Amino acid sequence: QVQLVESGGGLVQAGGSLRLSCAASGRTFRSYAMGWFRQAPGKEREFVAVISPGGTLTSYTDSVQGRFTISRGNAENTVYLQMNSLKTEDTAVYYCAAGRRSLATVLDAYDYWGQGTQVTVSS
Repeated sequence: QVQLVESGGGLVQAGGSLRLSCAASGRTFRSYAMGWFRQAPGKEREFVAVISPGGTLTSYTDSVQGRFTISRGNAENTVYLQMNSLKTEDTAVYYCAAGRRSLATVLDAYDYWGQGTQVTVSS
């Protein structure tokens, strides 16, 4: 069992930055790939970024490539999402998730989900 708790969301102006954190419980954290997803009002939840269990491989959706960076600290059981050059279309609830399939981009590949943190980007 893995429990995930996101933090770091908030209100920021377009062009600004935020850093999201996701703290995981359990001693098996380093065996899971960790993903970030987001869900905007009226839209389906979508993939944002994923990092492999060892932290050496990452993948991003095209719309955030070059602006967002996913990283993880296995010693502290935490995964991060650094978001730079934020745009109004990045406004959404952001969720972290843990799964066994490395670099998976689909929701059903993930077994555990956090409760989400709101990110609002104003123009």
